Amino acid sequence: MKFKIFVVFILLSTVASAQLNINHYIRVGQTRISIGNYVGAIENFNIVIKFKPQLPEPYFLRGLAKHQLDDFRGAIADYNEALKIKPYYPDAYINRGLAHLSLHEYADAIADYNSALELSPRNAGIYNNRGIAKISMKDVDGAIADYDKALEENPNFVNGYINRSNANIVKGDLKEAIRDLNRAIVIRPHYASAYLLRGLARFEMDDFAAALRDFDQTIKLDAQNAYAYNNRGIVKQRLEDYQGAIMDYDLALQLDPTMPNAYFNRGIAKEALGLPGYEEDYRIAAKLDPKLDIKRRPTEEEYYAQLQQQKQQQQQGQSQNQGQGQTQTQGQAQNNNQQQAQANAQGQQADNKPKDEEAERERRRFRLSLADTRNIPNYDEEVDDGRIQNKNVIIELQSIFRIASFSENAVNYERLQYYNMALEELNKYNNYTPQMTITNHETSDFTDSFRNNILYFNEKIKANPSSENYLSRGIFEFLTNRYNEAMDDFNQSLKEDNKSLMAYFSRANCKVKMVELLESVPDLSQDMTIAMNDDANNQTVKKEFLNDYKDILNDYENCIKLKSSFPFVYYNKAYILCKLGKYDEAMGNLDKAIELQPDFAEAYFNRGLTRIYLDDVNGGAIDLSKAGELGIEEAYNIIKRYCN
Repeated sequence: MKFKIFVVFILLSTVASAQLNINHYIRVGQTRISIGNYVGAIENFNIVIKFKPQLPEPYFLRGLAKHQLDDFRGAIADYNEALKIKPYYPDAYINRGLAHLSLHEYADAIADYNSALELSPRNAGIYNNRGIAKISMKDVDGAIADYDKALEENPNFVNGYINRSNANIVKGDLKEAIRDLNRAIVIRPHYASAYLLRGLARFEMDDFAAALRDFDQTIKLDAQNAYAYNNRGIVKQRLEDYQGAIMDYDLALQLDPTMPNAYFNRGIAKEALGLPGYEEDYRIAAKLDPKLDIKRRPTEEEYYAQLQQQKQQQQQGQSQNQGQGQTQTQGQAQNNNQQQAQANAQGQQADNKPKDEEAERERRRFRLSLADTRNIPNYDEEVDDGRIQNKNVIIELQSIFRIASFSENAVNYERLQYYNMALEELNKYNNYTPQMTITNHETSDFTDSFRNNILYFNEKIKANPSSENYLSRGIFEFLTNRYNEAMDDFNQSLKEDNKSLMAYFSRANCKVKMVELLESVPDLSQDMTIAMNDDANNQTVKKEFLNDYKDILNDYENCIKLKSSFPFVYYNKAYILCKLGKYDEAMGNLDKAIELQPDFAEAYFNRGLTRIYLDDVNGGAIDLSKAGELGIEEAYNIIKRYCN
């Protein structure tokens, strides 16, 4: 009896310890989120999900980490899993709504906020976020109603006042907008954004002196705010203080060298003063934003006619507002406010067209205001069809996998390789000395060790010239960049055993590196990347390398015939097919690699890039999200730049 009790005690202790470890991983993951180590947090939650897939929290928390990395689709997938397990999870609905909002999926965001409000009807933040989604869908009155409700639940909710002021500006009620900003400033007197927005509203009402004071205060509270300098420069330029305006544009561009409006406005100021460099400013502005190309702008007469037509339509109750929707970022908010400010200022000019010197002054004002106005586009805008191959983008694939060897004491040993049974026969033959593995990571730090291994197998071949010994020596010659010697050994290995999977695989990989080396020679260069531009589909592989690629693919095919369950050969084959422009065929091989190796991060990454190239941006983002989840951090950069 005592023995049985003791066994039960041990079992209970084991269960408690396991639970404690799971909680530890969750806590560490949460801590990593709090300090900004989102990739590390994802690693922790992966472990929890592996052992406790029935828990909703790790999915939700992993979604939060992905969300912070701008992997919105990956975050939505994790929020979905959390809600499947726990349907009454308001935080999951709230954050999924935010992710949909970031992807401009406004209807889905509103549906999530509706579900969240059913579970948490007094949450001011939910009303506020639903208001943002509604105004993005041009439902200004609905947005204001939500902001009203948010402020009813929390009268000190500063973001509620800020967002309601933006909505009132879109609606045309400037006085009410300024009242809301005044309330926000009373609650948070050191909130720089509130002063910035109030300055824009006052600028819109032609109260330039008050606008300048607000922009000055913004800069005093936030000296790194490029928008404040840019907007203050606009006010100064409207007051014909061109030198002061140029100084502000210079400061704005020091903080944000990619601000096209600052270049354009600075060009106007320089041109007005007869200073050199204005043409270069116009050129840079047009390159950053084609809408600011002065060669494609309408004449003043065309502009005034369009503006008068808009004004008449407004008087008839037909709103011409094309606001972009308010968000919680300073830059987007200031752009929306400036749109209304500039349009109103131009409306006043349309009523009284000045003459002579005053006409010249107004022409400058016209061009200036147009620089920061996106709601007066009535000229042909550049067409952007969204195809990433039509943009100047080069995205590098993850490189091929090959056989290598690492010391078990090496840094990150566990992360440098995959385990695969296909290598076990060779490792057993060598008695695991040295132990072979499969990797695509850099191995140059181990070169000295590899050279010693070559000497070791020289002696073994003298005693026993077997296929395995030639293969092993060839692997280390390949790893030390002795490609010709490696090819001789791989050929000899296959001569001894023409059914050696690893010999075919290694010989193909060696040929890949040799071709890459030849291609890197000047005048024969062709980067091992997918070039995403108009010429990509016309790129052809140089004729002198076609036979090499054919030989490489033949060796990979021989591998597949010998062992069709070897995932790395499909991955490497897809890499070559991408190089040859055969993207659909490459997709099939990557699908097979992932089917055989479900945690194949590099295959997800390359499949994601290939999908993006084939115009499946959503599918590409999902694959890249999985690659990031499995440890390839650069996947999140690709998602942020090209998928959102």
